[in-house]
Amino acid sequence: MKLSHDNIINLEDFRVVEGTKIAKVFTGRDRGLYVRTKSEIDKIETKYDIVEIIIPNNIYSINPSFFEELFDNVVTKLGKDNFLQKFKFTSQGNYNYEKPLNEAIERILRNKTALD
Repeated sequence: MKLSHDNIINLEDFRVVEGTKIAKVFTGRDRGLYVRTKSEIDKIETKYDIVEIIIPNNIYSINPSFFEELFDNVVTKLGKDNFLQKFKFTSQGNYNYEKPLNEAIERILRNKTALD
């Protein structure tokens, strides 16, 4: 995996490829955890004022559970407003990621409050 800039996480680098087929969905906590670990998002967040997340072209779906696991630590640390100020999202296609992202953020914060 090679990132073009140290503060950019391009989800294209983490698509599942089976033969000639490239996945058009990001789904599940296990996949979110994989991307969180491999992208080193927690380390990147501490080093940079802005972190860019690139959502590749021709994505069909990103499930809230994927976002929830990917962003669990950084949303817990920063809170919703600071997370949304620090993390900038660029969609290279026309996938509307805002709804699943906001749902994931709300779940993360609700779960952390419930555990306290």
